[in-house]
Amino acid sequence: MRNSVTTGLTAALAGALMLTGCATYTGQSSDPNDPNRTRNNALIGAGIGAVAGLLSGDSATERRQHALIGAGAGALTGGAVGAYQDRQEAELRRQMAGTGVDVVRQGDNITLNMPGNVTFGFDQSNIQSQFYPVLNNVANTLRQYEQTVIEVAGHTDNVGAAAYNQQLSERRAQAVAQYLSGQGVNQQRIITVGAGMTRPIADNSTDAGRAQNRRVEITLVPIQQ
Repeated sequence: MRNSVTTGLTAALAGALMLTGCATYTGQSSDPNDPNRTRNNALIGAGIGAVAGLLSGDSATERRQHALIGAGAGALTGGAVGAYQDRQEAELRRQMAGTGVDVVRQGDNITLNMPGNVTFGFDQSNIQSQFYPVLNNVANTLRQYEQTVIEVAGHTDNVGAAAYNQQLSERRAQAVAQYLSGQGVNQQRIITVGAGMTRPIADNSTDAGRAQNRRVEITLVPIQQ
């Protein structure tokens, strides 16, 4: 990123802060005769796509970073980035211990993998009340560590139509984002993404695999110049 943001770009992006980004993906076929099915299963076996994070894309995240800097958010530089994320990761691991939420570190990005069986009821987008304390702890940490962009991504298994699952994944991502915002997390930091059934992390042919694929991921990206 550049070390400065021009006045014009800052004004334009700051005006766009109230918009929540949402990417749309095509569905993965559940047809056993689909020639892409073998390739998709191979990708799962290789671990590709497991807690991928950043489904909104680098450009969307970079625009949000520029906008937040223009709005007065502090940017991290050099070795401060890793140290900042180290502290946030340690706090999140402490808060998420025993909750069923996995904390995954990829470079300077941190992803929280929230399984659907503890977050939502089957085919529902309303957060289960027993999960509120977990999200409250997440929100507390996000308020403490404000120098990150937050991507909330919803995912589903491959049961049902792709279009329906896409919409369900978006609603679930939005529900989590709205809850965090209601707990005092700056909504201008948040991007929501629905991936539908396109990013499985397990085999959809088993109940256990489908349960893993029904999830919400929160990825925290440091704001950098």
